[in-house]
Amino acid sequence: MAKEKMKNDEANRNLVPIFIMGKRYDVPDSLTIQKAMEYAGYQLVRGCGCRGGICGACGTIYRFPNDYKLHFGLACQTVVEPNMYITQLPFFPANKATYDIRELKAEENQIVHLYPEIYKCMGCNACTQSCPMDIQVMEYMAAAIRGDIKKAAELSFDCVMCGLCTSRCPAEEQQYNVAILARRLYGKYMMPKAKHLEDRVDQLEKGRYDDMLKELMEADEDELKRRYVMEREMEPDMAGDDWEPEDKQYL
Repeated sequence: MAKEKMKNDEANRNLVPIFIMGKRYDVPDSLTIQKAMEYAGYQLVRGCGCRGGICGACGTIYRFPNDYKLHFGLACQTVVEPNMYITQLPFFPANKATYDIRELKAEENQIVHLYPEIYKCMGCNACTQSCPMDIQVMEYMAAAIRGDIKKAAELSFDCVMCGLCTSRCPAEEQQYNVAILARRLYGKYMMPKAKHLEDRVDQLEKGRYDDMLKELMEADEDELKRRYVMEREMEPDMAGDDWEPEDKQYL
């Protein structure tokens, strides 16, 4: 009975053809590229990551017949379309400067010193057009060239490091590595420090939570399950920023 139901469900699905590594597969039109690949029989052990558009591991390029354009997206978010020709870029090699952030300075020429190739930017905007997060990549690269670390950090804030911008750059730059350097410099040296974070670090350094952590580490599996499932006070879905649990001993 269950098998017959599965066959009926399969027959009622609207299937569309897609091409993975040149081979055709018919898949339901409601699936993302990632789920369509699994539906087609692929076992994803790399390039699947978070499955929620956060990690950037599933950068994907695809084309349609008789269309000269390349299209870009994350496989976990992009829904399949008929006759897609798909290739994935779970990792794209790029120059990555080696540095100790504690030894750097938030100066105008700091980014250029580590990534002098950013001066090769042609202003073609291919990087922006390939970004699945709709980031103004060319704009933050221009800010990096000007030495405007704050602007570069703000504009690149949503970068998920997928590498699609770098794969399309005719100047062979590495935009996402420039972006994360800008954010690190801004976060360490320029961004106003959060008072509540300083207070929490001070508490940690003074050992406020050492006994609590030791107690958890010594608890057996059943005890941990009881605390997590039965006793844990859940934060409401629509809680405001000022929400606090009734039991404040662990704050």
